[in-house]
Amino acid sequence: MTTHASKQVLWPLFRDIAAAALCLVALAACSRADGKDAKRRAVPVLAAEARNMTVPILVQAVGNVEAYASVSVKPQVTGAIAKQLVRDGQDVVEGQPLFIIDQRTYQASLHQAQAQLQKDQAQAAKAEDDMRRFQTLFDQGVVSRDQLEQMQTNAHALRASLALDRAQVEQARLQLEYATIRAPISGRAGHVLVQIGNVVGKSNDDRTLLVINQIEPVFVTFAVPEAHLPAIQKMSAQGPLAVEARSGEGETLDLGRLTSIDNSVDKTTGTIRLKAEFPNRDRRLWPGQFVRAFLKLGQRENAVVVPAQAVQNGANGQFVFVVRDDLTVDMREVASTPVQDQQTIIDRGVKAGEKVVIDGQIMLVPGAAVEIRHAPAAGAAQPAQPGQANATARSGDNASQPAPAAAGARP
Repeated sequence: MTTHASKQVLWPLFRDIAAAALCLVALAACSRADGKDAKRRAVPVLAAEARNMTVPILVQAVGNVEAYASVSVKPQVTGAIAKQLVRDGQDVVEGQPLFIIDQRTYQASLHQAQAQLQKDQAQAAKAEDDMRRFQTLFDQGVVSRDQLEQMQTNAHALRASLALDRAQVEQARLQLEYATIRAPISGRAGHVLVQIGNVVGKSNDDRTLLVINQIEPVFVTFAVPEAHLPAIQKMSAQGPLAVEARSGEGETLDLGRLTSIDNSVDKTTGTIRLKAEFPNRDRRLWPGQFVRAFLKLGQRENAVVVPAQAVQNGANGQFVFVVRDDLTVDMREVASTPVQDQQTIIDRGVKAGEKVVIDGQIMLVPGAAVEIRHAPAAGAAQPAQPGQANATARSGDNASQPAPAAAGARP
């Protein structure tokens, strides 16, 4: 009886243990199956085809816009500002009146000088008549030579006085003209720094009334590494080099030409300073503004070009993921040269016609299977693909542009 009772007690226990073991075996089998599926699961990516293109060779630098000419307007005579004829930010033309200084003092000085001239003219005319009369009397033997010479001296002195009087009249007229302050150049006026009623032009007063900048055309100055100097000098000898000014967002602001190369390399930075001139008819360039300057040094024929976001940086340098025909990826080290419009020239490592991954690289390893998906339409609100945020962060200035259309996308 005892043995039979023990079997009845132990049998349910053995049955539960066996059931638990079977469950563990099933779970382990499922885990291995899931692991194999995970290894075979394709990573969604965007890809583009490497193409042969003719691309310009550009040197990029940060430039600063400078006025073509800048003049600080200061008074040339002393007096109180009687009229202000210019306002802040006004466009002015050369010779346009800007301020009028109280002119009464200078008008009085002009009248005084003119009156003195008239007085001396009358005396000079009388002296000329006396000299001619005494010459006749001397010839007749009526007067002595001393008397004749005295009349000649008086006439010559009054002639000199007339020359002095004319100079004083011209000086007084010039002072009166200076009382009207005019624009020395055509351009854009800055802030007016002196208002009506202020006395300006004193010997110890060197105040600027306003600054005028000529902004059509303008200059853009920028510095490039000295390694580019031989190529710049060579191309400049063949003709003016084109320069493009862009905003920080990549928008073209104006097209200009290189006008000067500095006469020395900056020893502290190893760069050479360049200056380009832009017509700036639309006034999209403003003095003091920072822009991106692109200097064109020619063009490169049949270059292998890929989107810039395809090139990644690793411990051993730059690399790209190339999609094989079996939809697996190969990681290749490359040598590249950045060009404009989010394009990069591949000097070594990729051939034309091969597909490169442009988004989703963070999920990839060499040999990984991929699934090429269509790129979202520009401006469309779509969820980000895996790795898209990371690729965008690495692309820098390219972040604001839509991704290129995927090449070889499967339906």
